Amino acid sequence: MIAKIGRSGNLYGTLAYNQLKVEHENGQILFANKMIETASGQYSVTQLAKSFAPYLIANRNTEKHTLHISLNPDPKDEVNDDKFREMTEQYMREMGYGEQPFIVFKHTDIDRSHIHIVSVCVDEEGKKISDKFEKMRSMKVCRELEKQHRLIPATEKERNQNDKIFRPVDYKSGDVKSQIASVVRHLPTYYKYQTLGEYNALLSLFNITTEKIEGELHGKPQQGLLYIPLNEQGERAGNPFKASLFGKNAGLAYLELHFEKCKTDIKNHPNRKTIQSAITIALQSTNNEMDFKKQLAEQNINVIVRRNDVGRIYGMTFIDHNSKTVWNGSRLSKELSANTFNDYWNN
Repeated sequence: MIAKIGRSGNLYGTLAYNQLKVEHENGQILFANKMIETASGQYSVTQLAKSFAPYLIANRNTEKHTLHISLNPDPKDEVNDDKFREMTEQYMREMGYGEQPFIVFKHTDIDRSHIHIVSVCVDEEGKKISDKFEKMRSMKVCRELEKQHRLIPATEKERNQNDKIFRPVDYKSGDVKSQIASVVRHLPTYYKYQTLGEYNALLSLFNITTEKIEGELHGKPQQGLLYIPLNEQGERAGNPFKASLFGKNAGLAYLELHFEKCKTDIKNHPNRKTIQSAITIALQSTNNEMDFKKQLAEQNINVIVRRNDVGRIYGMTFIDHNSKTVWNGSRLSKELSANTFNDYWNN
């Protein structure tokens, strides 16, 4: 079993993300700990947030007060709701959050059922609960749970993939080729995107872009791809590198096959409605681009805005790191096209 721990300063957005799963029948509230109960057993985001309010009011100076944890058993593990509850209670207790209010959502939108836990990491007096050696302690608890419940142990490879961090290219630090290689040799394995534009949107998070080149060789048309490092402003910051330097996964032929496969995978993706709703909520609850991006970033969604020379938005791309999917705004919904954002932010 693999545990992922996230922190943010946006309790409402974290609750809304999980509640959207429930509303779209990709999730359910499994149980609640020290939460205010409702007569019907049904909850709105506002009702859920009330249980955490006293803790946030007492909060002294912890900016990232919201805790968002997922527990992910192996797809072959058969874990019923009672076992999920038992494991969650033990995990939270051993991590120091057993006396905190928390709500547990069961997600069923990927190949394995898994749970998400939302809580706060400040106690009733507003003091931050210690997170020292958190990663090490979490791994220890997961290994204990695997033994107690006879779960398939997470392999070293799975744990390494879970911890894999793609670092942005820093052209000033040298060896740019190796920096680009560490991203582009592996990124297609993890993310789904349907066009070169969406691939470039994803690469831009790592200070990289691509350029398609076309020509003729011995009278036959040829196509290729160049990888180009960018600076912090998104401007070219060095010499381009041929895709062939980074292996077949980085080449145009492989990427075009990847695009076609992803079109099928993404067409009916279970996270589509959740992502769409999260973006709509963020748009309606903020009034400028910076706050909009910040709110979605706290839900692990990056926003790439493309503008022309006069500042008009002509493209919106959303990168959901939860489902590892990349979405053009207008493909998600007509209401999320570039024109919509021009109207919101420029009027």
